[in-house]
Amino acid sequence: MIKRTHALILGLLMVFILASGALASDVKVYKSPNCGCCTSWSEVLEKDGFNITTEKRSDMQSVKDTLEIPVLLRSCHTGMVEGYVIEGHVPASDIRRLLKERPDIKGLAVPGMPVGTPGMEQGGRKDSYNVIGIRKDGTTFIYNSYPQ
Repeated sequence: MIKRTHALILGLLMVFILASGALASDVKVYKSPNCGCCTSWSEVLEKDGFNITTEKRSDMQSVKDTLEIPVLLRSCHTGMVEGYVIEGHVPASDIRRLLKERPDIKGLAVPGMPVGTPGMEQGGRKDSYNVIGIRKDGTTFIYNSYPQ
């Protein structure tokens, strides 16, 4: 009887963990060896529960070319999570939404390096910016806007 009770509790616990999204997703981050804001963005994601692996690359343009990230959407670092491209300082909440909804798109981007985005914090200043969805055909749409 005790073994059955333990199995039931363990099963219920696993259902809760899976339903809550508590299992961490792995994000592979490609970054320049000397970029501090890329490291800061990775740390923000890590604090939010993502598992981060970093690959330092001196040829970031070739990474972006290989992943077919539109030139106007490029930023300093590129991430990959569960088959999606994450370009630039995309907030963790938008990545979590992406992984929950699973749209049929290539990924998300925050072009450039807007002040106030995750990893680009500078005091109280926060620039307005959009998180851009990238469709598989390269067209784009606004996925989210900040400030909200």
